[in-house]
Amino acid sequence: MEAFEHFVALAMETEGLVVSSALKFPVKRRTRKAAYEEWQTHGFEVDLVGARANRLVLATVKSFFGSRGVVAAHVRGEAVDPRHNALYALMNDSVVRATVVEGAADRFGFELDQVELRLYVGRFAGGANEAEARQWCATQEVGSGPIAVVGAAEVVKTVRTVARSKQYRDDAVLATLKVLDAAGALT
Repeated sequence: MEAFEHFVALAMETEGLVVSSALKFPVKRRTRKAAYEEWQTHGFEVDLVGARANRLVLATVKSFFGSRGVVAAHVRGEAVDPRHNALYALMNDSVVRATVVEGAADRFGFELDQVELRLYVGRFAGGANEAEARQWCATQEVGSGPIAVVGAAEVVKTVRTVARSKQYRDDAVLATLKVLDAAGALT
């Protein structure tokens, strides 16, 4: 599990979700062969899957701390370079999205209206990218409602609350926060 994914998993656990790391879901797609019909099945990865009795959460996690950040056009599937759009296929490709959501609901025994799709973002690209990505995701109806977008500040706020607990928990992220707090390195 990638480091920011670990933060996100802790935040998801505060909702009473049991969280697993990445799972792949098969999606059958037609190839671009013009001479004959050909189909291929690819596994599309969901970074984190959280579940409780009445809710299944499928989370895509993009940290991008060392890069430009999440670009709204890529999330919407409108980038000039299709490789950028492919990074967000679970969000912007209706066939992938529907197949994965339906497959996850079936695999884990949930109704479609119990499945929630989320995009966790460590860093957005500058300008209006955050607002535009959030606005677009809010218009996409998936399972129980629109795609939720959760930023790093929201995740860290939740995880810091967990770290304040006096109950011992052997977790690297929580231990790191407690050490930084004890050293006065957190503001």
